[in-house]
Amino acid sequence: MSEDPPSSPAPRSWFGRLTHALSGEVSSREELIEELRLAQANGLLSNDTLSMIEGAIKVTDLTVGDIMVPRSEMVSIAADSSLGSVLEIVIESGHSRFPVHGADRDEIVGILLAKDLLRCFAEKGSDDIRRLLRPVALIPEAKRLNILLKEFRLSHHHMAIVVDEYGGVGGLVTIEDVLEQIVGDIDDEHDEEETPNLIQPQTDGRFLVNAMASVENFNDRFESRFPVEDYDTIGAMLTAEFGHIPQPGEEIKLGGFLFRVSKGDSRRVQQFAVRIQEA
Repeated sequence: MSEDPPSSPAPRSWFGRLTHALSGEVSSREELIEELRLAQANGLLSNDTLSMIEGAIKVTDLTVGDIMVPRSEMVSIAADSSLGSVLEIVIESGHSRFPVHGADRDEIVGILLAKDLLRCFAEKGSDDIRRLLRPVALIPEAKRLNILLKEFRLSHHHMAIVVDEYGGVGGLVTIEDVLEQIVGDIDDEHDEEETPNLIQPQTDGRFLVNAMASVENFNDRFESRFPVEDYDTIGAMLTAEFGHIPQPGEEIKLGGFLFRVSKGDSRRVQQFAVRIQEA
């Protein structure tokens, strides 16, 4: 009696593929990211969660030199400055931490915290800021960001001075700079509030629409009827329609409009070029 031929294996479910990807058998980082994007498209991950995971993966490839504030843009303070002049710098810059240098700008002697300066004024201490300085961490440009983040956590430092191959100051990096690579821009109380023009008409009849533009404002501008109950922003609505995070150049027709991604990256879409389609 002949035996039945062996049945072909059942197609692996999405959950099975993701489990396989996370089990250590993943063949490439791209495969892992693709599975995560599929999870987002299936509603198992939010856009923000996917962006943070991709950012955390990306951090392992970046170095300090990729994100540091260059020396030319650093706000530093001379160690022999008076308290009054230092206070002016603190107020004007709005920063909370400052590298302090000696006679040579490559000689960083410590980090001054704005809160320590305020305490000095409150206690009417001496005019020598050197006694207020915190230890400075010196790091090379080639240090990877995931390693730096771990060092920040262990040392409780929030700022490090980047030194070049000759031992000179190349720039600085903060823990906020590293975290922004994972979670996106972090605004603080010193950042100027802006009211950007989220919908900009172009001379060729298109409109550049920021992905953060609200669905309600879009409807008001174009007299469209996209539902405002389901999504807050145009970016969220269109990402759901695409079923994945769309990349620059991808297009979709919806509600009498042609939406083309004009700006974005692997983590988020930022802007659409929009044309009104003829009825």
